[in-house]
Amino acid sequence: MNTKRWLALGFAVVLLVFSIGINTVFTMLKTNFFSDFDSLISTETEMFETVLEPGDFDQRIALLSVDGTIQDIGSSTAWSTVEYDHQAFLAQLENILYDDTIQAVVLEVNSPGGGVIESAEIHDKLVEIKEQRNIPIYVSMGSYAASGGYYISAPADKIFAHRETITGSIGVIMQSYNFAELADKVGIKFETIKSGEHKDMFGGTRETTEEEKAMVQEMINESYEAFVDVVEQGRGMSEADVKKVADGRILGGSQAVKAGLVDELGGLEETIASIRADYGLEDAELFEYDTSYGDFTSLLGVKIGSFFGLSAEEQLIKKLMASNEVPRMMYLYGEY
Repeated sequence: MNTKRWLALGFAVVLLVFSIGINTVFTMLKTNFFSDFDSLISTETEMFETVLEPGDFDQRIALLSVDGTIQDIGSSTAWSTVEYDHQAFLAQLENILYDDTIQAVVLEVNSPGGGVIESAEIHDKLVEIKEQRNIPIYVSMGSYAASGGYYISAPADKIFAHRETITGSIGVIMQSYNFAELADKVGIKFETIKSGEHKDMFGGTRETTEEEKAMVQEMINESYEAFVDVVEQGRGMSEADVKKVADGRILGGSQAVKAGLVDELGGLEETIASIRADYGLEDAELFEYDTSYGDFTSLLGVKIGSFFGLSAEEQLIKKLMASNEVPRMMYLYGEY
């Protein structure tokens, strides 16, 4: 082999090594950059505000919103946003506990409900605000304020709903899929090694036994009684009156007023006007929290994501595919 061929071969080897090195570094950057960038511009520790109606800063009304299914599925990032950000909402409630300029809260609820734990966390924090701050909380129901949506509304001093609002659905549900029969038809056999008889209950690979159903029913009943108690305490109703409508049924706004679950028919505008008049807050500033990344950072995130060959949609799909959905108790109405 002559000198030129040796040089060409050497150059090819160097080029190959260089290419492998570049690809390795690029892959590492692609893997770590997104989380690093989110940390850099994260607003998690900051609380931004948007003034909706100017007024007296020393007596303010906070307008909060729960829009979507009440589940803790993570927070919004520069690459994508979640419908409802549970941790961000809890942070807003926590901020109200220590902000003495806030003299009232209006909570917009447009939700079919959600997780038992998440609903309880919101409810408990609202009760804590009422007890520690001694400030009024009014609720304005949107299209839905059902099940967990009603659970978080119950401690309010006054609840408004539209005539067309779907509310109620007081109860608990837990569902799972059973793939056993389908697996048999397509020739799939599940091999399960477990430490105990019930370790794979509600795993979707076999029929649930009556004993296991009874176990879960006991859990459901306990959460149901907790729901009934929340309505009793929040609405000042007797257990018997609550249970008249606490069979999972949904109610329209007018029906909910008759049942004692809602105080008045009206929208957000009426709710805000009412809390101003009832507590002498006619001159109070009305504001809301803004936890979004903003137009600039969102656009920047998408552009950088595209540069690395990973779109916002792909990031979201990747996250959803990585999640392992398991049966859980829900204060939830309908299929959401």
